[in-house]
Amino acid sequence: MKRTHLTAASRPVLFLVFCAAVSALFAWASDAPGGPYERTFAQSKLAVEKTLKRLQPSASGPLPVLDGFTRPGDRPLDRFQRGYYQCTVQVSSTPSGQALVRVSAKITAWYADPTSSKSGYQELPSNGRLETDFLERLQDALGSKASLAATNSPPVSTAPSQPRNAGAGPAPTISAPEPSNGPPSSFKIRNPVSSDMVASLATQKAMADKHMEDLTKEAKGLEEILRNQAHPNNLVVVKKSGTPVLVSPVEGAKVLFLATAEDEFEILDTNANWVHVRISGLSRGWIRRSGLEMPKTFAADGKENSAPASFQVKNEEIASFPGTWEPLRGKTVKILTVQNVSASATDTGSRAKLEFAKSLFDKEYAELTQAPTTAAGVVLIFDSEDGGMAAATMPALQQWKAGTLSDQAFWRSCFFDPPETFISQNR
Repeated sequence: MKRTHLTAASRPVLFLVFCAAVSALFAWASDAPGGPYERTFAQSKLAVEKTLKRLQPSASGPLPVLDGFTRPGDRPLDRFQRGYYQCTVQVSSTPSGQALVRVSAKITAWYADPTSSKSGYQELPSNGRLETDFLERLQDALGSKASLAATNSPPVSTAPSQPRNAGAGPAPTISAPEPSNGPPSSFKIRNPVSSDMVASLATQKAMADKHMEDLTKEAKGLEEILRNQAHPNNLVVVKKSGTPVLVSPVEGAKVLFLATAEDEFEILDTNANWVHVRISGLSRGWIRRSGLEMPKTFAADGKENSAPASFQVKNEEIASFPGTWEPLRGKTVKILTVQNVSASATDTGSRAKLEFAKSLFDKEYAELTQAPTTAAGVVLIFDSEDGGMAAATMPALQQWKAGTLSDQAFWRSCFFDPPETFISQNR
């Protein structure tokens, strides 16, 4: 078999073919989603940074919808709510004195899991649309002199080039004439832009603008539907972004996180200055009332407007369970003695007792979970003519507040003595 030997003249050609293959590989890799989004602008780093300051308000904000802005994941997008994005921008100078701008977007949204304890804020991967749109707006703000080096291209290397192999001979060079008047062209011969490419980019931008217009109309329609739907009357709305959610209702308490404007939380308890809210599942927090929009059913002091209560708590103590109910027998519990507000109170029947018991169970469980306790349950003793005692274990209260037990199932797990005092409402 005759062997083929490479001649010195053929080596430069193979070297150029190898370089072209490597360049094509990097170009293919740079189109993969998730890479850095960059553009090189003809202006200096200082000029670009000044323009970025004017665009800073548009670098973050709420997203009307998530579809079209994130990459597909393992969870359906229709379970995400209150989408929010924030762009991080980095500017660096190139060896030629131009500005290289890198943009990355972070998208977060509230995930409503069928199991409420698994709900919470999660981060979603960006598909690059937000980054590209921000770079487009920056290019428009800088004017027609801005030039695009590559969208989603690999980082530019500033390392000095290695000397070529002397034996391979000089590489061919191509130079482009510079205009005699005006600034030099910002486009390089290694990255030519044809009229077909310009037309294609213009068409893509027009399609993206049309899609954004459709999404905006859809978002307005959804907002109108939400306004026309019945809204729960036990939710508070955060007034502005950056509102702290604290671990306890005390100035200087540990901050759990900073809530975003329009976030909604379920009310657990209130006072004149603070609101106790459910974050997700068993997570709780306190927010200053001044930072929230309260439901119309709540008065200025933070308490819910309702008919005057027929009962009131007269005494509280931690003691052994005063009965033989097996789940709490011989265990330490919190006991609350309840009396009628006055002898003239008329609404003291089984319904009123159960409603008052429900509010006390809710309040006492929230307080007991805020600090270490040995109480295995909560007991209510109605000190009145018809009497009655109601008791609930801490595990049952936990499942009830987590949403895994309905009201009816919770009442069936409770202890009532005598049963006929509450029988009309716990079945």
